[in-house]
Parts: sequence; structure tokens; C-alpha cells
Amino acid sequence: MKRRIAFILSVIMTVGLIAGCGDTAGGSTDGADTATGTSALADTTQVDNAIENASAAEDSSGYLYTGEAPITQDGGTIKILAQESNYANVDISKAPIVLKVFEEAGVEPDFELKDYDKYETLVAPVLSSADTDADIIKIPDSGDPNQVYIKSGLFVPLDEYFDYMPNYTKWLAANPVEKAELTAEDGHIYYVPGLNVADDYQPCLMYNQVWLDKAGVSAPDNLDDFVDLLRYFKDNDMNDNGDTSDEIPMSIMAEFLPYMFGPAFGLDLVSGFQADKDGKVTYAYADAENYKKYLEFLNGLYAEGLLESDYTTVDRDMVIDRISKDLTGVAFDFSWAMSMMYSNVLPYYDGTAATAFVGVAPLSGEQKGFYVGRNSLAGMFGVNINSDEIELAVKFLDYAMSDHCQDYYQWGFEGESYTVNADGSRQYTEQGNDNDWLQALGINPAFVLPADQSVEATDILVADWHAQINRDLRQYIKDPWPAIYATSKESDTVNLYMDDIQNLVNTEASAFIKGEKNLDADFDAYITSLEDLNLAEVTEVKQAQYDRYLKALE
Repeated sequence: MKRRIAFILSVIMTVGLIAGCGDTAGGSTDGADTATGTSALADTTQVDNAIENASAAEDSSGYLYTGEAPITQDGGTIKILAQESNYANVDISKAPIVLKVFEEAGVEPDFELKDYDKYETLVAPVLSSADTDADIIKIPDSGDPNQVYIKSGLFVPLDEYFDYMPNYTKWLAANPVEKAELTAEDGHIYYVPGLNVADDYQPCLMYNQVWLDKAGVSAPDNLDDFVDLLRYFKDNDMNDNGDTSDEIPMSIMAEFLPYMFGPAFGLDLVSGFQADKDGKVTYAYADAENYKKYLEFLNGLYAEGLLESDYTTVDRDMVIDRISKDLTGVAFDFSWAMSMMYSNVLPYYDGTAATAFVGVAPLSGEQKGFYVGRNSLAGMFGVNINSDEIELAVKFLDYAMSDHCQDYYQWGFEGESYTVNADGSRQYTEQGNDNDWLQALGINPAFVLPADQSVEATDILVADWHAQINRDLRQYIKDPWPAIYATSKESDTVNLYMDDIQNLVNTEASAFIKGEKNLDADFDAYITSLEDLNLAEVTEVKQAQYDRYLKALE
């Protein structure tokens, strides 16, 4: 399917540059935007030519880099501004896989790593002001990086260095969908990305199967039965310790509430913007009927103590600790956690689904439930235009995203984390099946390098029952809001208003769920506040983008 829509997305690029540069309400197109559109189309052709004609070139020292290690004969140091691991006990800058890539490349790393959870907050101002001496920079994942940070003038147009990037140009030629998404309004390509798996191992609802069996029920598929089950977990001694007051029916992080319950009310709260069957775009958090019902439902859970009073402070470490003590029956997280972080800490887990935290189908309410997948592009890296080592940084990025390095990121080291069977298939070693050890090794180091996720490697790493559940859950995955090309004007509008809109949404959601504000008395004022923050203008931009997308599909 991805190959089939490759041409469509190429068309989107063209349509977006022409139709999108005019007034989104259908008015006249001003001269500046027309000039931008024409220029971008010409530059896109130049990028295509750059990919087609790319060939190995000698650097300033006369060394010819061909895509294999080493990338230089003179050594050097590359400073990387990137993200700490989301595992508190892992120093990703010292992970053996990461260090191996640098060792083979023939350069030394100099890492400037920022807190995983605060990365965007800490780095966005730096990127906007171009105030960093890092050679390579990881772009914050949220927002529209093709416009927000490019406009700072901080990043090198990589297509001007494609002669030093044989691995990347080969990848772009083989992946036209991603190439289209990576091409900026001016026609240049500024980033080297990592890749997510889009339909596999996505966030899902999980139950403690032992608790389900004790309750004598199967996994609920609707909200009413789900609430009844939470009540049962809360009121009974599910962990058989003689205390009926220590059970926490459900332990989930606040960020997963929209994933878990939004679809049951017909809302894609993960993407935020959504389109109905007629192509009309709306903002899910401004749905006066269904979003209010969603908040009413969560408020009901909160009032009964089925959603914890301090739910906004729950983090993954807390969830894992509770599961290890057999205190909770329901979780929601990326599927990876199912056997690798949740089941394996249960005191009675024996490697089977019968003693595990198992993933199940989404909950349905008035609407049929679904799970929201991900766009494939993630973890993008750019080269600082102020770097004294642009050629070296460009070549390192190219080597770091090569198939050779991706093999490290997905499997680790042969004989240490995996072995090769006689038929050529691979399997993880006993040590490789220890998730804590594997994370410390540096598996999937997307925090600091452009790493691709692998379904095959994940299937082998997780328990067999877990891999089968992942295959079963694919049918429930719904594509997120598409990665639609934005013009500079559209991006300016979204960036001007969306931060305030999202801050209001987050603040008010917490107040409504906790009962600090009354839904009957205050919800209309919330909707009015969204309107006052120019939501209509942002929605108009999203509608124009989606219309171009649909036109291209036709």
C-alpha cells in the first residue's frame, strides 16, 4: 500500500506548493507566495537530480568516503545535541552500540544530552535562536519541524552534500513516500530520520490475566463492562494478601488516557485533528458533544476512585513497581511493555500468557473502538550550518543511518545479544532477552542516532504469545492524521496559535476530570475560550491541507 501511494504523495507535494500557497479561504494569491511556490517546484526537481546523480566525492582532505567505515582518515570529534534515554538507568552516551558506531566511523563523540521528558521545552528555544555549537542536532518530535526549525536558518540543506551521502541517497530513492514528507517548502531536504513501525507494537490496553481469571470474566470490549470490572478489582482481594484495600484497579499514565478512551467516543484525541467520512476536518477536543461525554466518563472514574486521585503524576516506573508487587490489574502503554516491562516483573509470571499482562482489543462505547497508529518518520537529525565540521557531520549521519548500523540498532552484537541459526535466522541470547541489559547495550538508540524500528527483531525478542497478540491487534490500528505537506503560511498560523490551544486543553481537561470545574456549568465557556484562541483559523488551515490530500488521492 505504501508503494502504491508513493506517487500520490509526490503529487501532494506539487499540489500543496501551488494550491496551498494562496489564501486558505479561497481568496487571491499574493505575489510573494506565488514566487515561493514556483521556486519550491524548481528546487524539488534539483533534489531529484541530486539523488539520481549522487556519487562518492573526496572531502577537503582528499579522502573518498563510499558509505562504509571509516568516514575519514583524519579522525575528529562530532558534537551531538540530543536526548537522554527514557530509561532512567541507561546512559545512552556510553551504550556499547552507540560507541561502536563512532569507533567504526573513526570519530569521537561529544554528547550534549537533555532530559528525555523536557527535551522539546529545553531545545526548542535554542533551535529557534540558532544558539548552539553542536554539529548534529536531534529535532524535537512534535510540531512541524520541516518549517519551524528550518526557518531559523540553522540547518544545512543536505541535498547540497549528497555526494557525501551514498547511503541516504539510496534510501531516499527507495522510499519516495518518506522523501516527499522530508522535502521542505523550499525544495530542500534538511534531515535524516529514523523510522517507527506504524501498525505494530502500538499503545494498547492490557489486563493482568491472573486477575481476569480470578474475576471469572474475559477481557471487556465495552465501557460499561470495563467499569464493572474496575469496581470488582477495587473491592476484592485480587492479590490474595488478605487486604482488600491495597488494590489499584488501573494504573496508567495520563498521556495515555486519550489513546485508551477517546476512540470509544468517536474521537482521535491522539492526533487532535480528524476528518469525517465527508472530509470535514474538526478538532476532537472541541467536539461539544462527544468530548464532553469523554470528560464525563473520566470524571465518573475519578469520583469512584477507579482513576487515581494523583493520576497526572503516574509515570512508567510507578506502574512497573505496582505490577511487580501485584497491586494493579489494568495498564495501558506501548505494546513493547507487555512482556518486556510488565509481565516479566509479575511475581508469578512463568513465560505464558496465562500469567501475564496481555494486550486486548480496544474498548467501544457509542462508537466502535480503535487504536491510533503512528506516522513512520521519527527521530530526525540535522547538521548545524554553523558547524566547523559540516562535511564530517554529513558523512557521519550518512554512515549512522546505513544498513550496517541499523543492524546494530535492531540486533546488537552477534554472539553477545544474538546468535545466527543454521538457516540464517536469528535469535536473541539469554542476555539479549533481558530488557534492562539490552537497553543498556543501546538497542534502538533513537535518542541519539537515526535508528529504524524492526518488527522482525521485536517479534523474536518478545515472548511468542506477545508477538501473536501484536499480530491480532493490527486489525484495530487506525492511521493517525496524515503527514500532509504544509506551506510556510500554513505553518506560521498553526505555530502562532496551537501552543495556547493545547495548553488550554490540557489545563481544562484536568480540571473537568478532577471535578474542579463543573461540566454542565463550565464546558460551554471552555469551547468559547478555544474559539477565542483562533481555533477556527487553525482548523481552516487543516481543512485546506486535507482537501489537497483528498484531491491527490483522487
